[in-house]
Amino acid sequence: MSFQLTEEQKMVRLMARDFAKKELEPFAAQRDREEIFPMDVVKKMGELGLLGMMVPFEYGGAGAGAVSYCLALQEIAYGCASTAVTMSVANLSTEPLLQFGDEEQKRKYLVKLAEGELLGCFALTEPEAGSDPGSLSMRAEDKGDHYLVNGMKTFITHGQYADVVNLIARTGLEKGGKGLSAFIVERDTPGFSVGAREEKMGLRASNTVELHFNDCRVPKENLVGKEGAGFKVAMVALDSGRIGIASQALGITRACLDESVKYARERKQFGKAIGSFEAIQWMLADMATGIEAANWLVLSAAWRKDEGMPFTKEASMAKLFASELANSSAYLAVQIHGGYGYLKDFKVERLFRDARATSIYEGTSEIQRLVIARNLLKG
Repeated sequence: MSFQLTEEQKMVRLMARDFAKKELEPFAAQRDREEIFPMDVVKKMGELGLLGMMVPFEYGGAGAGAVSYCLALQEIAYGCASTAVTMSVANLSTEPLLQFGDEEQKRKYLVKLAEGELLGCFALTEPEAGSDPGSLSMRAEDKGDHYLVNGMKTFITHGQYADVVNLIARTGLEKGGKGLSAFIVERDTPGFSVGAREEKMGLRASNTVELHFNDCRVPKENLVGKEGAGFKVAMVALDSGRIGIASQALGITRACLDESVKYARERKQFGKAIGSFEAIQWMLADMATGIEAANWLVLSAAWRKDEGMPFTKEASMAKLFASELANSSAYLAVQIHGGYGYLKDFKVERLFRDARATSIYEGTSEIQRLVIARNLLKG
């Protein structure tokens, strides 16, 4: 069986590759060192349709589909993994509105998110609720014509720069996921504020912050979907988010391989290029084989999404395999470079740090295994 890309999908990949080569790769090291969030670049990505790739044309999106999205995100991650996670979360933030929003919400927010006029973020995680969203404590109290929201969210990607927040908060008294609801919160809403900015090991050009809600008054019309449907909204969004992170991880791995092949050809020891030694060749072979396997897993999950088929298990498989591969490949890339791989002058040092987060966010590797196993067991 052969999976052939359409001409449109090939063009999207080429466009993203050209953008990454010109706008991202030359400046990625500096942005990493100085923790620069490239808002100007994000605006350009919006103009190219990269922030609303799975949103239909009628709502301002590119209408390109999940396969094209994954291909483009790989190319962005190859040039700069930090920018790739911004792209991933921006696209994820369109999912709640696309799948559950009413027509007024779509016209007011989704169109502007898809066109890049607004930047959206996704706020689920709390200090005491990460892998277990059913334990969220943030409260949204029904006050008649509005909800009063109190609590804190943490590890929020580009939360400092987001215009709107996709928020999951507890509206009911039920324990677990049944009492959760989804909201859209605008950044200038009274009671909303941005908290501490996190200093991270990797992905340093991606902004990560706390968000605080102190008697934050959210209009009733900003409830996304039905009250109590927040857990489902979050899980649907995370499924799409996982194929995005799998694509990011795959882009990182491809960069690890290309940097390693180049170095193995140039670096000489014992009178010949280190690429002539079996130990190095096996490392390169393992990376290349993993990339091929990860690519099929990602494309399979994305294709199922485009076809309207269930893809939760496939998204978790892709995310698990691709993120673990990114970590092992980054290790091998540094090993191939030897002492030079430990220096910030070499790209693989940054790739090593950037890869680590891919097996943590959007659900840890352990959570992905739980999702896969539960889908298998329930038949």
